[in-house]
Amino acid sequence: MRVGQNPAKFVKEVANPERITVAVLSYIPFLSGFYAETLDVLKVCLASARKDAGLPFDLLVFDNGSCAEVQDWLVSEQRDGNIQYLILSEKNLGKGGAWNIILNGAPGEIIAYADSDVLFYPGWLKQSVDLLETFPHVGMVTARPYRTNPQFYSSTVAWAESQPDVQVERGQFIPWEVFREFDLSLGQSEEEIRQRYETTEDVRITYRGMQAIAGASHWQFTAYKSTLAQFLPFQMDRPMGQVKQLDQRVNDAGLLRLMPTQPFAMNLSNTLRGLKADQHQPGRLRSKRPNPLLDFPPLRALLLKFYDTIFRWYYDRR
Repeated sequence: MRVGQNPAKFVKEVANPERITVAVLSYIPFLSGFYAETLDVLKVCLASARKDAGLPFDLLVFDNGSCAEVQDWLVSEQRDGNIQYLILSEKNLGKGGAWNIILNGAPGEIIAYADSDVLFYPGWLKQSVDLLETFPHVGMVTARPYRTNPQFYSSTVAWAESQPDVQVERGQFIPWEVFREFDLSLGQSEEEIRQRYETTEDVRITYRGMQAIAGASHWQFTAYKSTLAQFLPFQMDRPMGQVKQLDQRVNDAGLLRLMPTQPFAMNLSNTLRGLKADQHQPGRLRSKRPNPLLDFPPLRALLLKFYDTIFRWYYDRR
């Protein structure tokens, strides 16, 4: 038998979510080795997303089975009001499984997704939404220009070249330092980066007075939730390595994939060692001093393969 009346009956209104949900996916299984600094990276990621984004948003974090220390910190951030929506998974569902939940469940009309190692610069969200709302038929916007695989933005170029009021230019529009900065964060050597820069090009598109670079990527993107819904669900049998499904599906659907002409985000990877204390602007990541021995291709390939094998022995058995 019920005792008394539920107080919720007397509540006259409820909170409405913001139009934009910024969604961050975290996975930190332990705090040593490769992951030794990744909790600090996550903290910088979330703080930079909130700082001068340019538009209001709710923050959603989906934690994909991290260790107790990470999940405890996330709970404390949610209690302090820094995270509006927090989902803690008991196990690692992989990026595809996490995307199925995030992209279905985010309450905003617009979803701005990011991996947990993304550093944002002031104005990043407004710039992304401006591109999303100015260009027609946009599938996704990534907040940093870099050179992606042309086969994944062929629909963008085809649309631009078919429109009489759209200007299409090809050339070296991404400055060398901006290009180099990002590729260094991926572990590439100076020689590899210089060769790729000199043998590839950018496609710059101008529409209604706004310029964009053709391309986008799964590591960070802003899109309409209704657009992303048509690409769900994702079936990925590995935690990583199959995420280009999203890039391919957006392009195959004939939708535009765009990036701003200036960087508003950066990949930190798993360390803050190149980050200055006042790092909130592009071009300020200090590059690591090259090590000729460790950068020797055969040795580098052998050591990375050995590292990957050990990691799988210990942490890829589920």
